[in-house]
Amino acid sequence: MSDLSQIVKAYDVRGTVPDQWDERAAEALGAALTQVLNESGEPGDAVLIAHDMRATGPGLAAAFAAGVRAEGRAVIELGLASTDMLYYASGALGLPGAMFTASHNPAQYNGIKMCRSGARPIGQDSGLADIRVRAQALLDGAARPSAGPPAPVDRRNLLPDYAAHLRKLVDLSAIRPLKVVVDAGNGMGGYTVPSVLGDAALPALPLEIVPLYFELDGTFPNHEANPLDPKNLVDLQRAVVAHSADLGLAFDGDADRCFVIDERGEPVSPSAITALVAARELAKHPGSTVIHNLITSRAVPEIIREHGGEPVVARVGHSFIKAEMARTNAIFGGEHSAHYYFRDFWFADTGMLAAMHTLAALGEQSQPLSLLASVYERYVASGEINSTVTDQAARVAEVRAAYPQAEADELDGLTLRFPDGAWFNLRASNTEPLLRLNVEGPTEERMASLRDEVLERVRR
Repeated sequence: MSDLSQIVKAYDVRGTVPDQWDERAAEALGAALTQVLNESGEPGDAVLIAHDMRATGPGLAAAFAAGVRAEGRAVIELGLASTDMLYYASGALGLPGAMFTASHNPAQYNGIKMCRSGARPIGQDSGLADIRVRAQALLDGAARPSAGPPAPVDRRNLLPDYAAHLRKLVDLSAIRPLKVVVDAGNGMGGYTVPSVLGDAALPALPLEIVPLYFELDGTFPNHEANPLDPKNLVDLQRAVVAHSADLGLAFDGDADRCFVIDERGEPVSPSAITALVAARELAKHPGSTVIHNLITSRAVPEIIREHGGEPVVARVGHSFIKAEMARTNAIFGGEHSAHYYFRDFWFADTGMLAAMHTLAALGEQSQPLSLLASVYERYVASGEINSTVTDQAARVAEVRAAYPQAEADELDGLTLRFPDGAWFNLRASNTEPLLRLNVEGPTEERMASLRDEVLERVRR
């Protein structure tokens, strides 16, 4: 019997298959989602369903579809898709959707990212808690009212429409020629990149794409599709240098995140990409709001203000960012985890569109990416450091007590700020038994010293 409280997280469903959840649980979740949609008057008579390349995806998606249809809504099967393709479909068609993916997690995991019509997020405070309770009741044997024969199923391929839509948002036709190494990590970037950046049906772009691990394989035979872990960037870094490329792009498993490597093989921080894209969007929409989470560099709000924008901080997580973007009508949002959100994309996150903005910014001028990005990187950051900790709350409290004079912020985990501009954030993962640490300082020495102090307390 699945205990859904173990897999329904703050903003999605995530767990190992089949020990934590299986097709029976997926069917119950599909029925529960549809009940919530029906009772809230959600427009449309269908639910979009897509999955990534994981072996368990088709079976879980089919079971979920059975639950949806049993509750009276039709199903539109998109088949293989990236998460931002599902968001595109939800926005373009005005329908709710469910994407089966575990993003960057290892092969034994799978999950669901659900949204209402227009790609509006479904998180704990916007329906996910209700869905969990209803689905658990169905798994525990609750009776379901008869809804008549199952609703119909339709199948559509929206990849060409998705590619054409992104091409309209960022014009790459007039940039200088660029050589780009793309590491898809055997994930969905291997499916979407050829269509967006190299589709023969669309106008040719001045891009030479060097593919790395484009074969779809949910066992991740080359490396995990998690570009935030430095070891998963090594192959891309080597390839960028070996091919004398202008830059490298690394996508996670469901291709909603994108990480950037410069021409030297060095990572460009997601905070720098956030600031770069924010500056581009603010040039088109002066005075707009830009969302960033509290783990991005303090350079991000500084640069937003310098370009005439209004920075607003939000909690980590796509449902929180999207909700804040919708509330403020923000033009753009960026996270330290390389999630990037666009008002022109229904406030949803798309790694591909962020990659295209980066290509445009680089190709519209003559400097190498390392020099271009240096304008947006003012401080020294540790990157995210994960520690497996069972007594998370106790460790966070111990760390807080060690710095009584620091300015504290508990919007999302614990953030402590120091008079010299150094700061760190320590928060529990929403999907794994981890404490995540991010540290930034005015110098390498200050950052490293503070990082090591905090880690010693976390890991002792």
